[in-house]
Amino acid sequence: MLDVSRILEVIPHRYPFLLVDRIVELEENLRAVGIKNVSANEAFFQGHFPGNPIMPGVLILEAMAQVGAILVLASSPDRKGQIVYFAGIDKARFRKPVVPGDQIVFRVEVLRLKTRSCKIRGEAFVEDRLVAEAEILSTMGDRPALVGTGK
Repeated sequence: MLDVSRILEVIPHRYPFLLVDRIVELEENLRAVGIKNVSANEAFFQGHFPGNPIMPGVLILEAMAQVGAILVLASSPDRKGQIVYFAGIDKARFRKPVVPGDQIVFRVEVLRLKTRSCKIRGEAFVEDRLVAEAEILSTMGDRPALVGTGK
């Protein structure tokens, strides 16, 4: 299991764009299960949509991709210092809206993994109901140094 402090060591995302709270299962280079607790205080709910808050589908896909990135990067010490970038999204479907108070459980599995690219299949569930699914293609590269930190 990876808590948020360990997640912050693996991927470079930070507030307000870190969309994964915990990894509860991880089988190296095979599959992972991650959790996002959807709070009414999320900034995107201010405009999406007033009086009818719904988590944007693109952010559900982003959270799914972050779980996939954690899976791929945490599975190999050789990938430390790398970053994962979106390269494509296929077969994306949104089944049910995600609203404040929901807990999204992401289940991702590796379909193909190469040295500099990977393809994952992800599903997002709220209370065992499928709310979204997609296949995500990513590329991996060296993580750039943070400006002003020397890291």
